[in-house]
Order: sequence, then C-alpha cells, then structure tokens
Amino acid sequence: MRFLTAGESHGQALTTIIEGMPAGMAIDVEAINHELWRRQQGYGRGNRMKIESDRVNVLSGVRHGYTLGSPITLQLLNKDYDNWQSVMGIEPISDMEKKKRRVTKPRPGHADLAGGMKYQHADLRNVLERSSARETAMRVAVGAIAKQFLSQLNIEVLSHVVAIGPVMATYPKDLGVSDIKKAQMSPVFCVDEQASNEMMHIIDEAKQAGDTLGGKIEIKVYGVPAGIGSYVHWDRKLEGQLAGALMSINAFKGVEFGDGFLLAHQPGSQVMDEIYWDEANGFYRGSNHLGGFEGGMTNGMPLTIKTVMKPIPTLYRPLNSVDIETKDAYKATVERSDACAVPAASVVAEGVVATVLAQAILSQYSNDTMAQVKKAMEEANVRHHHYLKKE
Repeated sequence: MRFLTAGESHGQALTTIIEGMPAGMAIDVEAINHELWRRQQGYGRGNRMKIESDRVNVLSGVRHGYTLGSPITLQLLNKDYDNWQSVMGIEPISDMEKKKRRVTKPRPGHADLAGGMKYQHADLRNVLERSSARETAMRVAVGAIAKQFLSQLNIEVLSHVVAIGPVMATYPKDLGVSDIKKAQMSPVFCVDEQASNEMMHIIDEAKQAGDTLGGKIEIKVYGVPAGIGSYVHWDRKLEGQLAGALMSINAFKGVEFGDGFLLAHQPGSQVMDEIYWDEANGFYRGSNHLGGFEGGMTNGMPLTIKTVMKPIPTLYRPLNSVDIETKDAYKATVERSDACAVPAASVVAEGVVATVLAQAILSQYSNDTMAQVKKAMEEANVRHHHYLKKE
C-alpha cells in the first residue's frame, strides 16, 4: 500500500492517490468524514476551522461501497480558496503584483527559510503553503481508510492527550478501549477531567498572550496479533516504520514505545515483559513495559506509542527574524494559526499509525482481496496459538 498527497494550504484542493488496497473491502465514506471532523475539533483551534468543513470526494477505486483493487483517489476542497484565488491562482501575474504579495520574513521554527534556500524561492509563500499542517487533513483521510481496513481485522487504533504544556494527565497504565473513547468527550481529548480543565485554562492564557503550546499524545492499538513487522531486515522493523511516519507529522519532535525514555533509568529485570503460557491464551506477557514490540515485531500485547508535539511556531506576537530580500531585522510574518493543536494532532497520529499498520499487514499477507487478507490473518493466528503445541 502506497499513497501520495498533493495540494497547498490555500490552493483549490488537497488530493491523494492510494495504491494497493485489496479489492472487496467495505468503505464507509461517512466514517472518513467523521475522522476529518474530529481533526477539526479540540480546544485551541484557530479561525480557519470555522471556514473549512472537510468532506471527502472519492473519485476512483470504490464502487457501490466496496474497493475495486485499483487506485483510490480522494479529494478535499479548500473552501478558503475563494478568499485566496488572487494569491494562489495558477495564472501568471505581473512582476509588480508578485512583489506586492511576496512573503519575505521567515518564521522561526517553520520550513520557511530552509525551504526558500533549498528551492531558491524569492516568495516564501511557495514554501509555507505546502509545509502547512493543512496537508495532514489528507493523511487523516488516508488513515480513515486504513482504520476501516484494520477494523475488519478486529484491530482498533485510539489515542488520548496526556499533556499540554506543563499540565500532565493522571491515568492508569492499562487503559481500555472504553476509557479512551470517553476521552473524546473532553474538549482536549484527555481522560483526566481535572487535567482537562487545567489544560483549557493554560490554552486560554497562551492565546491571550499571543503564544502557543505543545504537548504529548498516547496512541493505543488493540487486537494486533504477534509477528507483524520483522527482525530480519532493518527497514521492516515496525517501530522504525512507525517512528519515521509519526515524525513526519508537522511539529512532532519525539516518539516513545511502551515506557519509552523511562527505560533508560530502570534495570533490565524490571522492564522486560515476562512470558507465560496457558491453554486458553497461549503465550502472553505479564506486563507491557515494551509497548507491545519486541525485535521489530508486535508481540501480541496492545501497542503503546507516545509522541511529543512542539508548540506551533506561528505566533501572534512574532519572534525576531530577518527579511530575506533586504536582510533587515524584522518580526516574523504572522499567518492565521492555532494556540494549541495537540488534540487535533492526536487524530492525525491515529491515522498515521493505522496507515503504517495497514501497510505492514498488506506487505506480509496475501492481499489481492479482503477475503484473502482475512483468511491469511486467521491462519497466522491459529499457527501462533498452536506454536509447538503438543497434540
């Protein structure tokens, strides 16, 4: 399974082509739209969310509710394009008009300056339009299809916010599906009600101060069988694929699996997940410090992944910068932005994790049709359960 996204933040539309989904998989378009709606929620979002109401157009690869096995094309129209046609149109304009609209003051923490230098753009809008987090809307749409694929294999991907700024949530380590689903009722997608209120308070303070806040997200995956991924080749190790994909999300700066960086401070005897066996469950672990991963593969335990998101670098009280044209000191360009996008980013992270898992499963099992995938997974589960079992 591969996909490619295209489109600018204030252009006409975002588009993606997904190749490699099996034929005969049921597709619920409203479920895709629901995921897009979730991405637009969350306390701290900016005014653009009042303009856009993302709904996907499926242009190919699906007929009468089922995939055909051919490439799937998705499109999201940018409603805000109506306000940006003169700036983002494809028609040539005069040098005078170009100069008048040119963005020349790069924002610290953004792709503006490095991207301008790389592609030799005199107008940094050519960088910021594509580097914008608006692109993640399409990755949520792709992830929504991956989620539907996984759901048909009884695998569920969920997330919740565990920190915003200095406020940390308190929650049990063995959160279940119902616990995390309840977090979606919180404006900040947090399971801890007291922490949720404190998070909203500091977001309000940051917004008033023209500042922004980052945070931490936990993604949980339930129902993943053992053996997805590989210990044989470095580039097929599942943690590596997940880490790379998550770090490609705008503003993400760190990834942990299981107990993560805390493992550096504990002796091995306290962090390895001891192995047990019984007739009903087969092999299982007594703990999950390693987050469901061993040797680049899933081990049958729920997957636990944490990610860190930096504060959004577009500030309403902009930081110091330099005009790339005049080389004079200026305050950075101000673009419309969020005070905190951590809750929304949790939805993006879910989609990205779901996509990587779908890719790993499809690369591992027969995949021309959904029926083939289901049969291959069922047979693998039986083999694992009966591994070296005496008849």
